[in-house]
Amino acid sequence: MSYQPSRAEAFALLTEFNKSDSLIRHGLAVEAVLHYFADKAGEDTEKWSVIGLCHDLDYEKFPEQHCTMTRKILEEHNWPHSYIRAIVSHGWGLCSDVEPLEYLEKVLFATDELTGLITACVYVRPSKSILDLTTKSVMKKWNTLAFAAGANREVISKGAGMLGMTVEELVEETISAMQKRADAIGLKGEL
Repeated sequence: MSYQPSRAEAFALLTEFNKSDSLIRHGLAVEAVLHYFADKAGEDTEKWSVIGLCHDLDYEKFPEQHCTMTRKILEEHNWPHSYIRAIVSHGWGLCSDVEPLEYLEKVLFATDELTGLITACVYVRPSKSILDLTTKSVMKKWNTLAFAAGANREVISKGAGMLGMTVEELVEETISAMQKRADAIGLKGEL
């Protein structure tokens, strides 16, 4: 068995390259979602978690070289090719030409932007909590493109399609995943 980075190593790398609380929380949110999907599919939850944590590793320091610098950093740390490929594939069509093919890659591609949209929806709730957030509430904001404008709805829709899901189904599953780690991702709010 080749080297497999641990969650502790992944978190150390995440916090070495990212000092912004929002980027660290985003990594934790994507980790939560990938862990949830891996668990449901009987996949390797540790591997999926590590990939979720480090998917935006280079974003704070090298936003113009997003995915490219992550590949370089992870290669320098001798990460397995499959981990690097999965991470780089989440930028497909935006900053990477690596198409998501594996189930893990498709889940990461589909949910990365969505976690940002869901987080924005939580911030405008009176409770400031994901625990009482509904799919219906997120879908109301979906068509308001000025709301969470950075959350690329086209990528989310394309990702849902790759997974054979509707956007609503993907939103529901992603909310459920994030609710399981509400405290860790800073979205427990007042509930």
